[in-house]
Amino acid sequence: MIIAVASGKGGTGKTTVASSLALVAAEKREVLFLDCDVEEPNGHIMLKPHWHKKETVRVPVPEINREKCTFCGTCAEVCAFHALVVLPQEVMLLPTMCHGCGGCWHFCPAGAISPGWREIGQVEEGSSGKIGFVHGRLNVGEAISPPLIQAVKERIRPGILNIIDAPPGTSCPVVRAVKGADFCLLVTEPTPFGLHDLELAYEMATGLGVPCGVAVNRSDGDDSSIRRFCHNNNIPLLFQLPQDREVARGYARGIPAIEVRPEWKEHFLALLAFLERGGYARCAN
Repeated sequence: MIIAVASGKGGTGKTTVASSLALVAAEKREVLFLDCDVEEPNGHIMLKPHWHKKETVRVPVPEINREKCTFCGTCAEVCAFHALVVLPQEVMLLPTMCHGCGGCWHFCPAGAISPGWREIGQVEEGSSGKIGFVHGRLNVGEAISPPLIQAVKERIRPGILNIIDAPPGTSCPVVRAVKGADFCLLVTEPTPFGLHDLELAYEMATGLGVPCGVAVNRSDGDDSSIRRFCHNNNIPLLFQLPQDREVARGYARGIPAIEVRPEWKEHFLALLAFLERGGYARCAN
């Protein structure tokens, strides 16, 4: 099973929920934690894995043979991302804008372009007790993260519980992280911004055909707006974690919420039981 933990906005507590879920689940089953928030991975702060492998991730970029180039401009016309600029006697490549689609070297009439490679980040693998751990680290200044997220997801292991800590928001990186999951747990907070971005995240998940449920973090006891949204859209509200200063203090020190508040374990056990009973399949219907 693949569970993606996502949210419409940053700061709702995705990693708080995902890391605690992994710790509770690992008591009875094999778990792999995949931190796909490659621009700012922080799952390792909570789970503290021991690293044993690192791999560089590269994406294709055009290499231009100036001796063959006729400066016809076809490559720039083909490039949908404006990564190539053709001047009278020069071709400029803007590498961070290139998506590696290959159109320029496929359509160059002079055969002057061939694929090269550019490093965008690394995938690191390790383990934290019984939990396998994988995360990506995007290079500083790099704008294109989906290929690195895909490289992290290629480590998904069949036959075990895979927990994906997705990036915040609803843009392309989140879509790449959530796509193909069996279930998406949407973490929100009981604020107007939290509700607004929950609506966007729900539309994103349903657009991908991924069934989802909601978890409220930092609940102040009045979650009526979230409850109303879930009721109107037939989404299960799976649990609510209260606002807790000690949990916040623990988070700042890299201590998982479930270790600060062991009584919260029952929420995560109930979520796992819900999934094991096939609740995610009913959500899809």
